[in-house]
Amino acid sequence: MNFWVSPSAAPRLKGTDDVAFAIGVILFALGIGISIALHEFGHLAAAKAFKMKVTEYFVGFGPKIFSFRRGETEYGLKAIPAGGYCRIVGMTALEEVDPSETSRAMYNKPVWQRVIVLSAGSLVHFVLGFLILLIMAFSMGLPNIDGRASVGVISDCVSDQDPESGQLVPCAPGDPAPARDAGIQPGDEIIAVAGSATPLYTDVLEQTRDAEGPTEFTIVRGGEEQTVTVDVATVQRLPLDGGDGLESVGAVGLGQAATFHYEGLAAVPATVDFTGTMFVETFQRLLELPERIPALFTAIFGGERDMNTPVSVVGASIIGGDAVDQGLWELFLLLLATLNFFVGVFNLLPLLPLDGGHIAVNVYERVRDMVRGWRGKPRGGPVDYTKLLPITYAAVVIGGAFVLLTLTADIVNPLRLTQ
Repeated sequence: MNFWVSPSAAPRLKGTDDVAFAIGVILFALGIGISIALHEFGHLAAAKAFKMKVTEYFVGFGPKIFSFRRGETEYGLKAIPAGGYCRIVGMTALEEVDPSETSRAMYNKPVWQRVIVLSAGSLVHFVLGFLILLIMAFSMGLPNIDGRASVGVISDCVSDQDPESGQLVPCAPGDPAPARDAGIQPGDEIIAVAGSATPLYTDVLEQTRDAEGPTEFTIVRGGEEQTVTVDVATVQRLPLDGGDGLESVGAVGLGQAATFHYEGLAAVPATVDFTGTMFVETFQRLLELPERIPALFTAIFGGERDMNTPVSVVGASIIGGDAVDQGLWELFLLLLATLNFFVGVFNLLPLLPLDGGHIAVNVYERVRDMVRGWRGKPRGGPVDYTKLLPITYAAVVIGGAFVLLTLTADIVNPLRLTQ
């Protein structure tokens, strides 16, 4: 299981609390375990709701640690914490089923019921991710992951930058404070500078650095659009491209909002919107996956670990440990939400042995039989899964190799957080 995270990659700072780090790793691993257990419980609950027979529900694989039976289902825990499973009688028509259980076999249920049961695990991940984000929205706020040009802080002045340290020179009496003097406030969203649209905060920086003197800033405050004139100051700053020396640029003295806070029920629609953004990000990361593989090899063989490379559950747990170590609980929770969204979407890919592969087979049979019915032909037989084995084995081998690659990278050169 692999997914992406967005914090900067860098060696962990010395002097951090190893106990806090260990607690963070354990908590994140526990969160993963709970997500897996609830994923399988989603399949279990949906199958039982449609009167399918479920014989086993286990978290983990390999040797059995313990189990107990309730009714016709055995529940338990196994030694290898690498997933779980829910055994439903008759998942495919090729499975031998006792004649007395035929009516409760999954393959004899309507296609829509089968699809719901197969989708239930991913649905649980989506619900978990949403609930985590909702808790964040009501308490600590939601992060500005899409780089919106929302104002977080207003500086008391704008000053030159020290070329050696890169730090801003402390404010002196008489230093200008353009944003403060123009009345810009935290929470304002800047949508244009000098008539040029600024959907991202980086756009605001670029437009401001090229400006000088009185400049129109179009902002949105409380849902209303208004224009303010900001007297852009000229200061000496290091180039954005990392070049040497200072250059004269415009500055107004404001910083980007890292987090959005909400009052009362406003957190609910904000969470819905944020969840949509997370889904878009997840699909984009999946599409980018092949091009990230070379960077993993680079990391394994001593190169710098690219922050945009995927991580395994081990790597994610390490980042979770760093987050707890540094008190970044909002990052810890965001990682858990990201994990759930990614696993939920990945599991719906139309590839066997993933749930999405089984869904694709069931939908194919339904569509095929509809077409045959229109043509006056009888329903076709069930799909022969044995003919799909080569594709299934290929998917397993490729997926296993990718898991091994990310796991190796996370062991020899993991992504870490800095303060």
